[in-house]
Amino acid sequence: MAIDRFGRRIHYLRISLTDHCNLRCVYCMPEDQTFRPNAELMQDDEVLMLVRLFAGLGFDKFRLTGGEPTVRAHIVKLVHDIAETPGVKYLSMTTNGVLLKKLAYPLREAGLQRVNVSIDTLNSERFRRLTRWGTLDDVLGGIETAEAAGLTPIKLNAVVVRGYNEQDIVDLAALTIDKPWQMRFIEMMPFAGATELQLKQVVTADEIRSQIESEFGPLEEANNGELDGEARMYHIQGAAGEIGIISSVSAPFCAQCTRARLTADGRLRLCLLREGEVDLLTPLRAGASLDDLRQIIIDGIWQKPWGHGLADGLIPLNRVMSEIGG
Repeated sequence: MAIDRFGRRIHYLRISLTDHCNLRCVYCMPEDQTFRPNAELMQDDEVLMLVRLFAGLGFDKFRLTGGEPTVRAHIVKLVHDIAETPGVKYLSMTTNGVLLKKLAYPLREAGLQRVNVSIDTLNSERFRRLTRWGTLDDVLGGIETAEAAGLTPIKLNAVVVRGYNEQDIVDLAALTIDKPWQMRFIEMMPFAGATELQLKQVVTADEIRSQIESEFGPLEEANNGELDGEARMYHIQGAAGEIGIISSVSAPFCAQCTRARLTADGRLRLCLLREGEVDLLTPLRAGASLDDLRQIIIDGIWQKPWGHGLADGLIPLNRVMSEIGG
């Protein structure tokens, strides 16, 4: 079992399969982003070896992220092999949805259980401005295919960026009225690459909730008041789905954190918003034994910080968001 020095049991691993992406979202990376050569990233056998190690330490919940995980070669086979690993109980993916029309059914058959799909607006022109390269219809079609394939419950993620899509909050929230989806609104967080935009154009959780309630009336608390992952949960009265609001900046939820992240180049990142990392890929490639790697993971998890340091002006600048995974 992996426990940190604050007594939190860490059992949820988010694995970035690649830093590459087929979009260039303004809050994530510059349009001319240079990606790492594939040889510097974890190979399939290395991912699987590390998944087995983490599962052996009591990690039972795994999420595949990127960059964009669906652009990774052999993604269906890799999902199958992870899903078959003893100890892996929950396997989901965060995706921009662009390739889901093609991949949703194969991924479901391979053992993927659920997807989170990023969709920041329902306006095609604003979608293009936010993603720089994207087409809204591809994402909407991917969401429909994912639901039909059984990758449910569907969770949709929207990062709210002032000057780009704050006017879309109400329309996105309205998706939950007739659909049993969870619409999750995320406060923009600061990283390297787009730091100035990320700091100056945050829309807070309180603003997000206020906009929704101005249109639909008071939101009803959902999930018995408990967080669903990182999200505080609500219902529009009479709605089929739920609304989640993730307040990483204005009201952090560090005390409940059970997560660690594995970057695409094989670093164990202990907090999304802290720079501290533990290199696993280098010793793995240098021939470290499984026992040695297991101890490196245990020692790393023990050092997991209590939370981020944004309130003290500490911004993680060693990676852009696409290099970490969501």
